[in-house]
Amino acid sequence: MRTSLSCPSSGRGIDQILAEARARLHRVEPEAAHLAHRRGAVLVDIRPAAQRAANGEIPGALIIERNVLEWRFDPRSDARLPIAGRYDLPVIIFCQEGYTSSLAAAALLDLGLHRATDIAGGFAAWRQAGLPSFGPADVYAIFNAAPPAQRA
Repeated sequence: MRTSLSCPSSGRGIDQILAEARARLHRVEPEAAHLAHRRGAVLVDIRPAAQRAANGEIPGALIIERNVLEWRFDPRSDARLPIAGRYDLPVIIFCQEGYTSSLAAAALLDLGLHRATDIAGGFAAWRQAGLPSFGPADVYAIFNAAPPAQRA
């Protein structure tokens, strides 16, 4: 069976979807996100655990993987976080490079969270800016630091 690669007339490519999402956001640079977080904005890491382990984390960021984000922040949801009971909550989403986070922030806008946005460039830009972060953890650091007699 042969499949068609022609786009249906109603279809949009991911580049168009991303551009439309970003057109609705007031994206912030890492430094501005850091200041907003210090003033009370909720910083949300939507990266999977393996990506956080491989690249590091931002102290104080909530870890909410992408697949449950809307349920945790919708003020109408029974599965919402305790802090997510209002539509004016400033939420700043980040992923590794700032693509998935734009789509996620737009989804929060669709829920009515009108102050949702994301970090331009994601965690990679945050780290490059020299902002507070930790990891990735060196899983061998403790082993390598032990005196040779204690190594198994």
